[in-house]
Amino acid sequence: MSKRYEKSDAAIQSLTPEQFRVTQQNGTERPFQNEFWNRDDIGIYVDIVSGEPLFASSDKYDAGCGWPSFTRPIVQEQVTELTDETLGMVRTEVRSKDGDSHLGHVFNDGPQDQGGLRYCINSASLRFVPKDQMEKEGYGDLLDLFPQS
Repeated sequence: MSKRYEKSDAAIQSLTPEQFRVTQQNGTERPFQNEFWNRDDIGIYVDIVSGEPLFASSDKYDAGCGWPSFTRPIVQEQVTELTDETLGMVRTEVRSKDGDSHLGHVFNDGPQDQGGLRYCINSASLRFVPKDQMEKEGYGDLLDLFPQS
């Protein structure tokens, strides 16, 4: 990806209170009560703050946890993983590289035949771009993620 993505004051100011709490204050939304936990449309999920592409619907699966779950990011380098020792446990936090948004956590209980990872991501940190809008929104270089139909 050659495009540069970044956090801006305008993007931060346009967030809903829940999006701000999740992305900027490391919050977690309620399971099964968020926008994308059971969405199955074809497209990509981008950082709500920076617009950087993070996850593809082709890597999304129902983990039964109540949050959108993915087996991998579109480009591993677009996410950073940090040790999170809050709430009395050790987990791996996932953040967007350029937007520095808190996305969620990654766990090693995902589908073994797809690498074994479960990226458990807050819907409030994401914006969905449908496949038929990807070219228009500047994500045309990622259309090869999806088979022609």
